[in-house]
Amino acid sequence: MTKNIRDPTILNPAAGTAEDITEARLQEILLKTKVLQEAIFTSANFSIIATDAKGVIQIFNVGAERMLGYAATDVLNKITPADISDPQEVIARAQALSTELGTQIEPGFEALVFKASRGIEDIYELSYIRKDGSRFPAVVSVTALRDDQGVIIGYLLIGTDNTARKQAEEALLKAGALQSAIFNSANFSSIATDAKGVIQIFNVGAERMLGYTAAEVVNKITPADISDPQEVIARAKTLSVELGTPIAPGFEALVFKASRGIEDVYELTYIRKDGSRFPAVVSVTALRDAQDVIIGYLLIGTELKAGALQSAIFNSANFSSIATDAKGVIQIFNVGAERMLGYKAAEVMNRITPADISDPQELIARAKALSVELGTPITPGFEALVFKASRGIEDIYELTYIRKDGSRFPAVVSVTALRDTQNEIIGYLLIGTDNTARKQIEADQKQLDQRLRDQQFYTRSLIESSIDAIMTTDPSGIITDVNKQMEALTACTRDELIGAPFKNYFTDPERAEAAIKQVLSEKKVTNYELTAHARDGKETVVSYNAVTFYDRDRRLQGVFAAARDVTERKRLDHELEHAKSVAEKANLAKSDFLSSMSHELRTPLNAILGFAQLLEAGLPPPTSTQILRLHEIIKAGWYLLELINQILDLAVIESGKLSLSPEPVSLAEVMRECQAMIEPQAQQREIKVTFFPIDPTWFAHADRTRVKQALLNLLSNAIKYNREHGTVEVKCTASTPERIRISIKDSGAGLPQEHLAQLFQPFNRLGQESGTEEGTGIGLVVTKQLVELMGGTIGVESTVGVGSEFWIELIRDVTPQLGAGVRLHAEHAPQTQISTRINVALRTLLYVEDNPANLMLVEQIISDHPHIHMLSARDGNQGITLARAHLPDVILMDINLPGISGFEALKILRADPATARIPVLAISANAMPRDIEKGLEAGFFRYLTKPIKVNEFTNALDDALKLPKVELGGTNENGEI
Repeated sequence: MTKNIRDPTILNPAAGTAEDITEARLQEILLKTKVLQEAIFTSANFSIIATDAKGVIQIFNVGAERMLGYAATDVLNKITPADISDPQEVIARAQALSTELGTQIEPGFEALVFKASRGIEDIYELSYIRKDGSRFPAVVSVTALRDDQGVIIGYLLIGTDNTARKQAEEALLKAGALQSAIFNSANFSSIATDAKGVIQIFNVGAERMLGYTAAEVVNKITPADISDPQEVIARAKTLSVELGTPIAPGFEALVFKASRGIEDVYELTYIRKDGSRFPAVVSVTALRDAQDVIIGYLLIGTELKAGALQSAIFNSANFSSIATDAKGVIQIFNVGAERMLGYKAAEVMNRITPADISDPQELIARAKALSVELGTPITPGFEALVFKASRGIEDIYELTYIRKDGSRFPAVVSVTALRDTQNEIIGYLLIGTDNTARKQIEADQKQLDQRLRDQQFYTRSLIESSIDAIMTTDPSGIITDVNKQMEALTACTRDELIGAPFKNYFTDPERAEAAIKQVLSEKKVTNYELTAHARDGKETVVSYNAVTFYDRDRRLQGVFAAARDVTERKRLDHELEHAKSVAEKANLAKSDFLSSMSHELRTPLNAILGFAQLLEAGLPPPTSTQILRLHEIIKAGWYLLELINQILDLAVIESGKLSLSPEPVSLAEVMRECQAMIEPQAQQREIKVTFFPIDPTWFAHADRTRVKQALLNLLSNAIKYNREHGTVEVKCTASTPERIRISIKDSGAGLPQEHLAQLFQPFNRLGQESGTEEGTGIGLVVTKQLVELMGGTIGVESTVGVGSEFWIELIRDVTPQLGAGVRLHAEHAPQTQISTRINVALRTLLYVEDNPANLMLVEQIISDHPHIHMLSARDGNQGITLARAHLPDVILMDINLPGISGFEALKILRADPATARIPVLAISANAMPRDIEKGLEAGFFRYLTKPIKVNEFTNALDDALKLPKVELGGTNENGEI
């Protein structure tokens, strides 16, 4: 019977904290795993057989020796595991696997390891054959052993003896079915009573035999009331004499032996309700509780009809009935004996005694035991089997019978002396039943009990080995169990802790009590911080994690909790937070440095590129030699600007501060813009660029500016590193329903395989440093990071001497539904320039700039537009004064000015009603994306970066001048507010 274990000391080992396993813990687990493997390998309970690749046994452990009876030297380098397996089962397995796997598998070792050789997990049942020829069922797990290259070098077969489980399953099935059949059968009267004998159960068989309904007897009478009173009196007298103690006639006489643990089967006359009588054979069993106290009795009776029972037993194949003469020579050997022992009746009758088919050592032991018990020498042999019966003593004992084939089985044997009319013994009757099933059940139960004890020990060991303080409480918060860590945490003993309130051991008892209540209401709590207070005054910050636990009937038992010391973690968190703060400050300093460097580099570049552009477009036109020199100046200037921009882009991306604006982006539109921008470069190098048609409904979910930046970078590289008169092909395909691929294929020199692995490393130009083409080595790095930030991927395929194909894949987006009249292509919009209409009123431009070169550059640009008059100021304060005095139409404002900055000047201008509506354009070398964003948020009409792009500058200026002029009185030229 399985007991319901409700011991509060058995805690749930699955409950734990949400903390990550530390490195030390991981090492501990690996060590335990190694020890476990070694324990399994050296265990006598596992047969471990290792072979080489051909199946010849190389290792045969002690478990294999014990199970199979061979010494390792008998099998090593001699046989395969197939040679100790049932050949018929090996053939059947080969056939089954051939059908299952669709390939011919030969019977033999191949059939045992075929699945494992294909990397398929394989566990199967198989009969092993011992050295002595006996067999036993085994469960075998097979693993292929491989070397570093994955080549099979052998196999490992781990087996366990499956005999006990097979027999237990069969026995339990039979026992359960038999008990149920007997109790519910109309052929057996099953009567159960309480300890005093009052009937509690009266089955259908009892109703049929005795004529009473259950309602007429249950809780009313005892079995003695339906038994022959004279026989009950006679039985009481006989038992009193036999057992040497007075026994009262009545129910006590019916159950006395059973109450003393003595097996009791007797004949009795039952009296039916109608007064008629019938003989019955009654078997009595005492019913006991878990503490072995008698709580009642079970009387199972069968009607005895003219020897029907004896005849049924004698002719049954389930009972071995052996009758002998007075000397023990077998005279009768029934069908049951033939079936159990394997002999034919003719082989034993008048030839041998029952002692010849019994275990000789058990006979010797029985003779010795009886000699001591009865105080007379008894000879080992047949006499030892029948001595008690020959003295009129009821004798039922256990004995091992030996079958004809040499196998053995346990039997329960009942011996009766056969007497003639003069009461002389004329022979003996030995009725036996195969006791294998019960023995196996007892062994299994013993094993289960041991496993339960082992499991309890294992569970407790796990609890005690935990690094956390573990405890259980009842629903009211009273501690019911703790582990050693809890004792250490509180500096109290287990006895002191159990029975005490949980909250008493924390600095904030109310918070601790609230934790218990929260667990009860929410079923669990994680990372609940408490401070434990030990008896010695030590305080420890712990992370409290808890769940509710229940018994097998789902009744709440209390709270299971684990408290982990997080003092060190709190310290590390503090250090990490400090380190993070330092890193953020360092990153901010880096950003400020980059912004400052950008400003310092762009300021001289502004003058270089600006004046070079003016010289190139000025009058009189420069000579051809001057044009060549100007081109070199402009080319070098723009290259330096590109280098600055790419370094700044990379810095922004790596800092995680790049701002993206994902939206549906028309790939057809972006490709047209890229084509227009790249064609001059391609024509200059005589490279043919082909843009294949793109479906106008294809849109990508991305940042439009960054997509164009990535594509232009790839297109520029495809042209720059191409051969003379080479080609570039640009295609757009749907790689999957969710993604769109843009590929750029060139006919350049191609890249060797070793260069592809280094392609996206910053500042690595793959050996092009000494070439004629200029480059920074960071363009592809920026491109890759931009694409990945937009959720895309980038790749390349290259063949030396053929060319390279770079591609990016972007997330596909739905085609936006445009309203009526909205144009899709921005390139068709008319280009704007500063108006030069005749009779336009003179407009005033105020430029606040402290750099003379920059002032001269803008003055030169404005000189081509006679309707614009330019004023200049060298610092912010002077700029504000001139703005208030002249009320210019537009103001250009540098950011880094002496005195007050451009931002502060803008704020003052906006606060003055007279200058509040004048458009102010920022023009600065601070070109970081966050600088531009900050400027627009501050209220600048435009934010232009240095070096000045003349067209961009003139377009922005024209937009500002188109705004209605606001007069001092607050009205515009048309008298409108």
